[in-house]
Amino acid sequence: MPLHSKPLQALLKNPRQAGIYHLPDSGQGLIKAAAALGFACFEVDFADATKLDVVLDKFGLVLDFPDWYGRNLDALKDCLTDLSWCEAAGYVLLVTRAESFHAENSGDFRRLNQVFELVIAEWQAMECPFWVFYDLRPDGLARLPTLA
Repeated sequence: MPLHSKPLQALLKNPRQAGIYHLPDSGQGLIKAAAALGFACFEVDFADATKLDVVLDKFGLVLDFPDWYGRNLDALKDCLTDLSWCEAAGYVLLVTRAESFHAENSGDFRRLNQVFELVIAEWQAMECPFWVFYDLRPDGLARLPTLA
């Protein structure tokens, strides 16, 4: 286990630190640290998704949402705040290749992140960490706190 794994695990298990961040590396260290904590990890690849409806479909498929999932932002929030089908000590959502979506639909990108913020806050109220990581660094995304 790399030296940085223990500090990363300590950070990940703190729900008050959870938020929307830029992926600090390839994600492998993050995935290993989250798995060691018993977190559920999901990777949603936005490749070729420039429209919100395609992005919402990708969430439904990757996270295996129930049939009632309405493929809108309200339904996404409802599903992400009720992960009873996948109970875990915490949750990590990796969003990859979102450049086209961000560039072509910045308003929908902002609205999607507003949903993530609401989801994170609900999980924080339950003392359960829910993290969102992007592999891009558009304006408005925080950086992962320094682990040193």
